[in-house]
Amino acid sequence: MNVLIIEDEIKTAKELRRLIEGLDDTIRVLDIVSSVRSAVKWLNDHPSPDLIFSDIQLADGLSFDIYREVTVSAPVIFCTAFDEYAIQAFQANSIDYLLKPIDEDKLAQSLEKYKNLKKFFDPRMGNNSLSKLAGQLENNFKRSLLIYLREKIIPIKTGEIAYIHLANGLVTLVTRQEHKYVTQYNMEQLESMLDPQQFFRANRQFIINREIVQDVEQYFNRRLFLKLSFPTPEKIIISKVRSSEFLHWMEG
Repeated sequence: MNVLIIEDEIKTAKELRRLIEGLDDTIRVLDIVSSVRSAVKWLNDHPSPDLIFSDIQLADGLSFDIYREVTVSAPVIFCTAFDEYAIQAFQANSIDYLLKPIDEDKLAQSLEKYKNLKKFFDPRMGNNSLSKLAGQLENNFKRSLLIYLREKIIPIKTGEIAYIHLANGLVTLVTRQEHKYVTQYNMEQLESMLDPQQFFRANRQFIINREIVQDVEQYFNRRLFLKLSFPTPEKIIISKVRSSEFLHWMEG
């Protein structure tokens, strides 16, 4: 199996290479590249590897930009110190997502997952298998969430959720009718349950439904200020790092 590593921290890249090759002696690390630009060039100049390990925040941008510029048939395992990109990772050929520092046992699980899903990325089988896999993943998103309110259990259709807000340790679902429900789920769990085509993790405090975004304004230090179709308890600000990603999401 041929592997490409995209990582701008040389020490981290070498340690990842050591772990990968130590877990499976049939793996050959073809190269280590350290930037969006060099990764795009490498992928254009070489046959596709079997698997890519990719950091997300590189010196010259987010690695998601690589997969927008180059058609990549190989699956990707993202490795990062930040968990805020989890859902976006799965929109870019990702089969898994590892947080740094990389744990050897979790790395082994990711490689096993790759082997189980390998058939879906076989170029000889065309795009049908990838479409089938994407459909299976999409079907895992929740259509309703259950809210426990005193003695009642209330189903809330996810399409009716306007935004989700975290404050003072409580996570609240706010519907399009402006009904508010405290949920037992945390923001990370909700992010994984909701369709990323419809919902975006704006920051640590908010997950928003694209249909309630009224307009977007430039804010200080190249951040973005979102205006929704009805009031929110605090301003929703998109960081400079994630502003490009948000605008791509808004374009659909």
